[in-house]
Amino acid sequence: MSLILGLNAYHADSSACLVRDGELVYAVEEERLRRIKHWAGFPILSIRLCLESQGLAIENVDHIALNRNPRANAVKKLGYTIARKPSLRWLADRLRKTKQKSSVRDVLSSEFNQPCTGKIHHVEHHLAHLASAFFVSPFAKATAVSIDGFGDFASAAWGEGDDTTLSVDGEVYFPHSLGCLYEAFTQYLGFRQWGDEYKVMGLAPYGEVNCMDQLRRVVLLQEDGSYRLNLKYFRHHKENIQSGFYDGSPSTGTLFSPALEQLLGPARAEGESLGQHHKDIAASLQRIYEEALFNLLNAIYVKYGNENLALAGGCAMNSVANGKIYKNTPFKRVYVQSAAGDAGGAIGAAYTVWHKVLNETRRSPMPHAYWGPAFSSQDIVALLRQRKDEIGEAGCRMTEHADRSELSSRTAAAIAAGKVVGWFQGRMEWGPRALGNRSILGDPRRADMKDILNAKIKRRESFRPFAPSILREAVGDWFEQDDDVPFMMEVFQIRPEKRALIPAVCHVDGSGRLQTVHQETNPLYYQLILAFCSLTAVPLVLNTSFNENEPVVCRPEEALDCFLRTQMDVIVLEHYFVERQT
Repeated sequence: MSLILGLNAYHADSSACLVRDGELVYAVEEERLRRIKHWAGFPILSIRLCLESQGLAIENVDHIALNRNPRANAVKKLGYTIARKPSLRWLADRLRKTKQKSSVRDVLSSEFNQPCTGKIHHVEHHLAHLASAFFVSPFAKATAVSIDGFGDFASAAWGEGDDTTLSVDGEVYFPHSLGCLYEAFTQYLGFRQWGDEYKVMGLAPYGEVNCMDQLRRVVLLQEDGSYRLNLKYFRHHKENIQSGFYDGSPSTGTLFSPALEQLLGPARAEGESLGQHHKDIAASLQRIYEEALFNLLNAIYVKYGNENLALAGGCAMNSVANGKIYKNTPFKRVYVQSAAGDAGGAIGAAYTVWHKVLNETRRSPMPHAYWGPAFSSQDIVALLRQRKDEIGEAGCRMTEHADRSELSSRTAAAIAAGKVVGWFQGRMEWGPRALGNRSILGDPRRADMKDILNAKIKRRESFRPFAPSILREAVGDWFEQDDDVPFMMEVFQIRPEKRALIPAVCHVDGSGRLQTVHQETNPLYYQLILAFCSLTAVPLVLNTSFNENEPVVCRPEEALDCFLRTQMDVIVLEHYFVERQT
């Protein structure tokens, strides 16, 4: 038996996965366990869960793979450092961080109080991204592309995957980065928390694309498909930007320079109301990002001529752009795995070792995202008994439904009646999206459902859309594109004649960030949507993450806490149905 522990450590979205004999058996992000969004540091709790799930000790692990390699691009790093003439303080800070990151074996041996004997492998950041997309994809051969902020001195890489081999044939290096571009503008627009780029993506449809002349001075597209930033508008290339990626919530200092405010006007202060100018900048930013993405993808297609695309990196989370790839490039099939960002690098590092180091064969692809913790019926029963008085005081009634068909039908009827349902089932999702196991569900037909959810539970910006989970076979009838989107990583246009029927999941531009649901990979969620369809003739439900301004719930007690402190109407914990009495 060969055991590989894959890690994304000392960075945002820290995570761990376990690959046994080439098969992914467990994957979890540290934020779900620490209850801090995008938690950065060493993912010791995730590692413990990975091992405990298989009854293993750290001494049983043969290989430990990290999605970073301090030696990668060493010549380019050295040349840039010399040209930059850094201060001694800057060099000391970099050496301190490198030393902290290099003690993986010592940390594991200390935490588990036993020797960690597995071989340590440092996998270059973007190779790990490419591997995380291609090696678990359904493609025997594909073009692989990674785009993000920065990792191991690069911001993008591309190559070709063919069975068990994966090349890295081109890269874009520091300081030029589409991820840095989007993050800098996210900060400029007043969204300062790590990972807030999705807010700008949701805001963009409310604006007009009227700032392109200015943004084309900021982003310079190259004939070979690559891109460069006009560095006068940024600080990261010449200043020591303060950042925090150790044992807590990640953070990055201000990336844009005063020149950007001279170009576009004053940056929006955090909490300042959003004006039309801000919305226009968001729309223009999204457009220039898409231009750069398609410019790169089209050039890469010419190089390889393969119609299959495996896409990864933080920028692969831009589901709006992903949904336009078919219309703007020659690619015919796209695969973006559920943890496309840095968390997914843990899988990529593990599979790089499996194929590149151990020279092993390809195994099954990753058709679903349910790789995290699960909880038994006994766990649920014990929790409900322990909290029985509290549940009763909240005016709730509990019912057990051993028959899953009966459970699905009752839940579907509650959703159709306009109730907000917390849905907690099976293994937790891997990646940032709630995909039907840790979800809050609502009726997509209700125009007021977005306001209801924001008032009762989510308490988030009103411009952010909610997503539809749809039966796979119904996609072509409801969306203008018919494709499999199991991880909610693409946004498609809803057919014009259907938009008025599902206003709660139709964004202002007529789009929806869909999740396709398969009977084979999530039979209970599929059965629920099918039951809702039989009541309403609508084969989809509104799906949003089960949380309230916190990481998605992991454990049943977190789900119950969220239910009790909000105005959610129903919570379904495995086969227990808990409903507030009106």
